[in-house]
Amino acid sequence: MTTPESTTAPSDTTATKTAAVIYNPVKVDLDALRESVDRSAADAGWGESLWFETSVEDVGQGVTAEAIAAKVDLIIAAGGDGTVRAVSEAMRGSDIPLALLPSGTGNLLARNLNLTLNDLPGSVVAAFTGDDKAIDLGVIDIERADHSRDRHVFVVMAGMGIDAKMIKNTDDDLKAKAGWAAYVDAIVKSLRDPDELHLRFRIDDEPQVRATVHTVIIGNCGSLPANILLLPDAVVDDGLFDLMFMRPGGILGWIRIWAKVAWVNGVLRRTKTGRALAGKKKDDDDLQYGTAKRFVARMSKPEEIELDGDGFGKAIAINTWIEPGALTVRVPAAAE
Repeated sequence: MTTPESTTAPSDTTATKTAAVIYNPVKVDLDALRESVDRSAADAGWGESLWFETSVEDVGQGVTAEAIAAKVDLIIAAGGDGTVRAVSEAMRGSDIPLALLPSGTGNLLARNLNLTLNDLPGSVVAAFTGDDKAIDLGVIDIERADHSRDRHVFVVMAGMGIDAKMIKNTDDDLKAKAGWAAYVDAIVKSLRDPDELHLRFRIDDEPQVRATVHTVIIGNCGSLPANILLLPDAVVDDGLFDLMFMRPGGILGWIRIWAKVAWVNGVLRRTKTGRALAGKKKDDDDLQYGTAKRFVARMSKPEEIELDGDGFGKAIAINTWIEPGALTVRVPAAAE
């Protein structure tokens, strides 16, 4: 849905640049956002911005397609992780840069790009004056129990198992009020679930493997809120995604996984000295890592799946691959 001023496309006869703002009205202070965008656009010599509001029916893909059709020079996504993912999906392969104005609980892509999370004026200035950076996109075909298929993208990670069940079990009202802390109750509920993932999978062109695990993570980048580094070697522009398989042996296994993710990955591996102390070996019986350009899996029964922190129903099979440099993002200009 567009606001009245968003119905006029920029003229092809002028060199004045135009930005489009795709915003989630639930996540932003619209008056403050408009003031900041209008001021920064004028300071940068840009024309009047186009404004597009997301809705329950169109979480971002449709209005982003409208913005692209209007031949704008920049798309600004103002909302949470779901808005960023939906806008990125519509911008896949476009050479228009995407600027992020983080809002919401996770801000996952912004965190992994080391963007400032709580500075709206600064983020808006960077949108109009920053540098462009090409990053990878994860693309996934999800096969449902009825054999229908749908295609999506993810900018951070996809997951099945405990993490997807955790998201399904998270109370949306509590999340809106308590933020990331709302996941604690959902984690407890999910850990009580005794079901495991029984799957057959193939990594790139390697032979097919059978496995029983609790969780599979396919990540384009690896940092989560609360200083959690889930995938310590994931890089957003290396043409690969990182894989993580969790198969803890009872409660002690979960404790070992938590210690590894929270301490070894979250603290030690963030510094050169810490990496030396942690050693090169990351795999053990509870937690295994890998990298891939493509990951194909079929489950023994439909399983919950999540993309960038949002539940996407149940999948009986997935085919996911990395598209190098498929999204251009605007980051703050490098210091000279």
